[in-house]
Amino acid sequence: MRANDLRDLDEAELRKRTAELAKELFGLRFANATGELDNTAGIGRAKRDLARALTVARERELGVRKG
Repeated sequence: MRANDLRDLDEAELRKRTAELAKELFGLRFANATGELDNTAGIGRAKRDLARALTVARERELGVRKG
C-alpha cells in the first residue's frame, strides 16, 4: 500500500487499517515461528506497510502536510 493511498483515508479508516496491518504482521510472525510460513518476504512487506500507516497517523497528529 502506498502512503498516498493511506493519506486519502479518513481517521477511522486509517486506525482500522493500522490495526489490520498489525494483526497481519503478528500472524506472519507467528506462522514463521511455528515453521508454517514458506515465503518470509511477506514479513518485510507487512512491516513496511505498518510503518507507512503509523507514519501517516503521526503526520496527522503533528499537523504535517505532505505533497
